[in-house]
Amino acid sequence: MPPFFSNKKLIVLLSSLIILVALISFSLRQSNKSTVPEQFVQDTVGWFQYLMEMPAQYAAGFFQSVHDMSNVYQENQKLKENLADYARVEQENREIAHRYHALKKQMNMDNNPDLYEFQKRTAMVIARSYDQWNQIVTVDKGKKDGIATGMPVITAEGLVGKIGKVGQFTSEVSLISNNRSINQISAIIQNTRTYGMIEGYNAQKGVLLFQKIPIKANVKKGQMVTTSGLSGLYPASLPVGKITSVSTDQYGLTKSAEVKPSVDLNDLTYVMIIDRKAKTPDTGGGTGH
Repeated sequence: MPPFFSNKKLIVLLSSLIILVALISFSLRQSNKSTVPEQFVQDTVGWFQYLMEMPAQYAAGFFQSVHDMSNVYQENQKLKENLADYARVEQENREIAHRYHALKKQMNMDNNPDLYEFQKRTAMVIARSYDQWNQIVTVDKGKKDGIATGMPVITAEGLVGKIGKVGQFTSEVSLISNNRSINQISAIIQNTRTYGMIEGYNAQKGVLLFQKIPIKANVKKGQMVTTSGLSGLYPASLPVGKITSVSTDQYGLTKSAEVKPSVDLNDLTYVMIIDRKAKTPDTGGGTGH
């Protein structure tokens, strides 16, 4: 019976292989389907992973947000600094441009024929007291530069005032708007023979007081008032300002007018200090106005 037994083993072996192949094939076909226990285990593991990952993701997102906020804050600070620097540089450029144009105007005054017989010294305004805003400014020229009390001070726009106190390196300029100083200025209405005196300043209106005008003079709003040159201190034809109003004194003897200064006395950067040249045998000097 050995051959039969051997054949029987062979038959069993072949049958087992067939059944195994069938089971494998069946398993492959059913691989996308899970049993209830498998689904339970899968869902449980999924929820557990979800519960573990959520805090971790939240913490990671929180720290990332804090980091991003820190970056935004730093960038914002840098932007503010850049804007502040830009504003500062822009202001400095405006100031430089303003000073440049003011100085250029002063230099052009060298060609003014009314100033040929005057020595000219350009000075920069370096200080101004708040409580004496309408009275005094300080300039960077003093005795060492040949400055003396009483010298006229002007700009390209017109008359500013005269030198008051003089130090070794600086001087005070008494403005034409200074009511605390006797700044009587002999003046004339341009293109006429009408004379008068600048005597005082109305700070509320910002106007000079042009007084002692002859009662019969034809004085009109808008006329230009200039220095007459009769005092010997100021050269002739320096603009003082324009007439804004005209009135008659209480006795009806003279007229008076309010004059808006030609120079913006609130915005003085550079001024020119002038001094009449002394007569010399060679040149004959200048003659007084």
